[in-house]
Formats: sequence, structure tokens, C-alpha cells
Amino acid sequence: MSAPFEKVLIANRGEIALRVIRACRELGCKTVAIYSSADASALHVRFADESVCIGPPQAMQSYLHQPAVLSAVDITKADAVHPGYGFLAENAQFASAVRQMGRSFVGPSVDHLQMFGDKLSAKAAARSAGLPLLEGSAGAVETLDEAREAAEKAGYPVILKAAAGGGGKGMRVVEDPDTLERVFEVAQAESMAAFGSRDVFIERYLRRPRHVEVQVAGDAHGGGIHLGTRDCSMQRRHQKIIEEAPAPALSDSLRERIQEAAAELVRAVGYQTVATVEFLVEGEEFFFLEVNPRIQVEHPVTEQITGVDLIQLQIRLAAGEPLPLEQSDVVQRGHAIEIRVNAEDPKNFMPSPGLVTGYHEPGGPGVRVDSAIHEHAMVQPYYDSLAAKLICTAENRERAIARTLGAMDEFIVEGIRTTLPLQRALLTTREFIEVTHWTRFVDQWVEQDDS
Repeated sequence: MSAPFEKVLIANRGEIALRVIRACRELGCKTVAIYSSADASALHVRFADESVCIGPPQAMQSYLHQPAVLSAVDITKADAVHPGYGFLAENAQFASAVRQMGRSFVGPSVDHLQMFGDKLSAKAAARSAGLPLLEGSAGAVETLDEAREAAEKAGYPVILKAAAGGGGKGMRVVEDPDTLERVFEVAQAESMAAFGSRDVFIERYLRRPRHVEVQVAGDAHGGGIHLGTRDCSMQRRHQKIIEEAPAPALSDSLRERIQEAAAELVRAVGYQTVATVEFLVEGEEFFFLEVNPRIQVEHPVTEQITGVDLIQLQIRLAAGEPLPLEQSDVVQRGHAIEIRVNAEDPKNFMPSPGLVTGYHEPGGPGVRVDSAIHEHAMVQPYYDSLAAKLICTAENRERAIARTLGAMDEFIVEGIRTTLPLQRALLTTREFIEVTHWTRFVDQWVEQDDS
């Protein structure tokens, strides 16, 4: 089979850049790495076929500087651009510019990036596709009176969200009308300052929800499938730190309904390439949360239980190829757990950049490490703190937990602090083992531990 592209420029860094390089190598595509001056000795630069320095360490002057990235595309004559996750992955302007140059963007259409980049338009699309939504405002609330009316309709507590927000930012839980009156205009101002839009909306707030997501894929020919569920309820301040697939403790009926709802959304909007549809789950109810129109950090757990290389699938779909498999071809086997190894202090979560003075990866059956670091690597202070991902797979969840704990004991990272001690403790909690944890569990657990 011929390569979908001759040369792919990877508009990213770290472990995801390495992951794309490996996928491209197997597909027969040559690769171009871009890098800031701080990343000159990084692994993604070393292993790509070509590399281009695009600026100084600061992300706004390098990885987020569109003219520099687009110039690298031009001078290397790359015919496709893979944005990874973060940075420019969901930037509709960047995707449009790449396509205007006559290159392929390994991601969705500009229309879909805009649709899912705004929570209100994403909700509208989900509503049209028949997905269940949390009660709240139909759109942005512009005045305090409109906010009061929407909150009364949804029932307190409610959550006030910035329409253009993301990554857990721009959200406020409101317990009563007096609090709403105090924070409404402040939330609008914060949204404007952080996201360039004053639009905020109101939803019913679930006190103990789980965060369950579905990996989906669509092609340019109207096809749309799901590749199963993931549970990402272990979060610290809305940032995922442990993920697993399939999502445990879901009834067969609930699992089937969530998966089919996600696939139906893909088909309804004509979505092309991979995405993740995220839901909040409480009891037997599930509610649409958002769509991430890109590859996710936690995609490896889905790869491990389905045997589908999601990066290669993403690249082939971007080249206009049809889905290579039907829904009946997707078979899930075993259980996989991912630990995000963040270069952070496990007690206060402050970044811990610096020189890695000692490094040893765990091994053995069912153990995978996607890493951007090694002994003598420098963890930079300018970028996201994710340093590596540990993914362990076994025939069932109990064995996957045991395998993960063993692998964490073997994982040595010296010279910097990592979140591994915290995550190891979380894996042994009764709540995680019995699947009674929820999205705010880690925050409360840490607060209790500190007191």
C-alpha cells in the first residue's frame, strides 16, 4: 500500500511528536520536526528525517508562532502537517492557512474546528444529533436576569462556563442565587480576558459525576464508528492524570448507548478523522460535555485494547481514504491503564523542570512507555509538564492495576520531581479499586491528606 503522504511536518514536540514519527515511519512517510532553540537536542529532532528551528524557547515565539511554522512547511516542501495535541491542534486559522498553501492538515475541517471549539455550537450540534444534554441555558446568557432564569430552570447548583473555555478553565460552580449575582459579571470579564469572548452559559451541576469519553473516527465518505470508551475521572483541578479503557462499572445498556451516541454525532455532522466525544455520567444517565477534535493524550489505552493505531488511522483519513474497518471489526480485548508522568511536585503540583540525572523505564509483558525524556535530558520550563506516559495492559482490570503498580515501582526518574508517587497512592485507594471515584475525588483526597 502506498504512503498516504510523502512528507509530514509535525507541528509539535515531546512524546506526541515521537509518536507521530513512529507512525509515519511505518506508513512510509518522511518526517520533519520543528523545534525551538531550547529543544535542539530533543529526541523528536534527532529521530525525524529533517528538522527546522523555528524560534526561541518561548512557545508564543516558536511552537505557537504560525508564520514560523508555516515557513517551515514551505521550505521543507512537506505535503501534510500533523499538529499533535495542544499548541495549534485546534486552531482553525492555522488549519485554514495550511490548506490554503495546498497542504493537508491532519485533522478535521475548519468548520468542524470552529463548531467544536465553541462549547455552545458543540452543544447545538449534539442537540441536533439527539444526544442528551444537561439542563441549562440554550445559549449564552448576556444579562443577570437571563442567568437567573436559566439557573432556576436547571436547578441549583449550576455551573457557569466560558463558551470559549477549555482544559477545565473558565468554570465556576454556583450554589445559590446570591452567589450567581456576585460572580456573573466577574465570570464574563474573566472569560473575555482569558478567551477573548464574554460569552458564558449555565448548566446543571452534577456533584459526583464520572468523566467517560468515547474514541470516534469518521471519513470523507459518510462513515462513522466508535472505538470504545475511556474513563478519565481521576483528575487534578480538571486535568486528567490517570485514564483507563474500557471505562469500568458501566452497565451493558449504558455503555452501548454512550458509544452509539458518540458515533451518531460523527455521522450527523459529517466529521472526518479522529476525535473524542466526552460525557459526564451519573448513575444510568449520561450527558454530552464536549468534543475534542484531535488526537488525545490518552489515546494509547484505546490502541492497546483495540489493536488500532490511531495515529496511522488519523493520517490515512486526512489523506481522504475511507475507514479501513467497520463497527463490527472493532473488537476490544483486556484492560489498559495510562499514567501521565508529569514533571511536577506531587504535593503542590508546581512544575519541576530541570536535568534528568537518572532514568530507567519499566518493561515486561503489557508495559508500554511513550516518553520524551531520557538520562541527561532537560525538562524545559517553557512547555506543558507532561514528560512521559506509562501504559499497562492486562486481561482484566484487576491484573492491569497490579501490572501498573509493579511498573511504577520500576520507573526511575531522578533529578526532577514527578507525580508518580501520588498516582501510585491513588491506584490503591478503595474508591479507585471499587470505581466509586468521581471527577473531584483527587482534589478532595489531596485536601484531606494535607489536613
